Formats: sequence, structure tokens, C-alpha cells
Amino acid sequence: MTTFREAARQGMREALENDPRVFLMGEDVGRYGGAFAVSMGLLEEFGPERVRDAPLSESAFVGAGIGAALAGMRPIVEVMTINFSLLALDQIVNNAATLRYMSGGQFHVPLVVRMTVGAGRQLACQHAHSLEVWYAHVPGIKALAPATVADARSMVLEALDDPDPVFIFENAILYGMEGELEDGGLAPYRAAVRREGGDVTLVTYGGSLWKTLEAADELAAGGVQAEVIDLRSLRPLDMDTVLESVAKTHRVVVVDEGWRTASLAAEIGMQIAERGFDSLDWPPQRVCSAEVPMPYAKHLEDAALPSAARVAAAVRAMVI
Repeated sequence: MTTFREAARQGMREALENDPRVFLMGEDVGRYGGAFAVSMGLLEEFGPERVRDAPLSESAFVGAGIGAALAGMRPIVEVMTINFSLLALDQIVNNAATLRYMSGGQFHVPLVVRMTVGAGRQLACQHAHSLEVWYAHVPGIKALAPATVADARSMVLEALDDPDPVFIFENAILYGMEGELEDGGLAPYRAAVRREGGDVTLVTYGGSLWKTLEAADELAAGGVQAEVIDLRSLRPLDMDTVLESVAKTHRVVVVDEGWRTASLAAEIGMQIAERGFDSLDWPPQRVCSAEVPMPYAKHLEDAALPSAARVAAAVRAMVI
């Protein structure tokens, strides 16, 4: 058994061991061991040339990562939280995502950016949002959301094999989660069926997967069998797996920690309506975070986030 945190570290360790072009860079990734202790011990193991503490300027060190990738390196850039990544949006959207297109395919940017997302730790609104859909919106980059220990390790290695920028969104509530560190045998950028069922499809990703599985267990006690789809990849979206499940269950709820308006859940629901309308016996539903800045107070934070109870209630309204 290992933790999600240790699995992500193991993925980076394997990459550093196997490819001299790989290096890790970001705020406090070296001597401090990472803001969430993911890179703990890597500085001592690989030295300051391979594990580089960066100044507190996201635009600067993400830009440096882009330059290093263009020069043939394989940088892993850690941004402490997704909120702070907004300071590097110019580098990400106007440079990393566009250079292959603007060069007519002459230049690639094999950059991996890891960042922490999500709430549930009472860190308030500047450290706890789920803005993954902002990146999933941008052509030219790929967006991954590991939810299991196996994916925490394997997605780092898969991302480093990609010639284009890949962003990995790690939900902070998962870092202490334990599981088996084994190869999941899943193809890159494909969704996974985490629980089979025939009455309703539940689509989710990242930290919301475990709440959704909890809701599925609660529903099963009442005779409703939910199929749970873990998207794993937010861009590209594996809608074929989702639509195959909806064709079987005829009902779908999308669980997304992002805000409801212009959410990833909205995109998935629209694609289901476009491509799978005839399979539906009920309009697609979604369970998202409340449309407020994430509160600090624990009871308000819990109320703002999707929960197993809210997911189960949305399903019961469809099938009972």
C-alpha cells in the first residue's frame, strides 16, 4: 500500500532516473520537499540541477519550463495551487499552447505542469478552487486528473512521453489516500469504468470520484445500480465511454467540483445531448460546487462542495 502523494513522487523518481532530460522545477520543490510533500527527498537523491527551487513568480518559472522544453529538455513544473497558475496564463495560453501551431509543427513543447486543485481543507478561496475547465478549454494542451494511486504515478510518465504540453490536476484531498501501486492497464487519455451498473450513469473525475462511489454504494442499498465513469482525461474527453454507458442506463448525472456555470459538467451534458439524445429517458443532471468563492468556515465549505448525499439525491429524483 502507498499513498497518492508517494505514488506521484514515484512517477517523478522513475522519470528522473530513466531520462537525463527530465528535471523538476517550482516553488519549494527542493529543500522544503514541496508544499504538499510530493517531492520530499528528491533533492537529496538527484541534486539541485535536477530539482530546482524557483523564485515566487509563476510566469517566470512556467516560462522557463517552456523554454527548456523547446530546447529539448523534459521539464516537470509544479505550481503550488491552480489559483496561482492564473499568474502564468499568458505563458500557458499564448505560448505553450500555440507554439506548435504557430511554427507549422516545427517546434514542440513537451512540458508537464502539475498543480494542486480543489477544496475541503479550509484554505479559503485563494487556494481551493477547481478551475480545470479553464485549461480543458484551450486547444494545444492536454489536461489530466488522476483519482487513484495508480494514476498518480502513471500519468506523470505518460505526460512526459507526449510532445505537447500536459497539465496534471491533483486534488489535494487525495494526497493522503492509500491504495495499491500497480499498473492500472489503462490507455492514456481514456476514461475508466470504476463501478458497473444499469440504472444510471455517474460521470466524474479527480477528488469527486470517491464521493461519487460512496453515493453509488448508498444508492445500491436502495436497489439502484449506478455505473461510475472516471474521466481521467479532461482534454481530450473520452465521450465514447460515457455515451456507451448512457446508452445502457438512459440516465446521467455529472459530478464536477467546478462551478455550474460554463462548467466541464455543462460541456459533457451538451455532448451527451448532441450525440446521445435518443438514449436519454431523463434530462442530464449535474452536481457542482455552489456559485460562491470557496468559503473558509468548515460547515460552509462542506455545504458548497458536491457531496455523496447531493449526488444520491439527484439520482433519486430521476429514478424513484
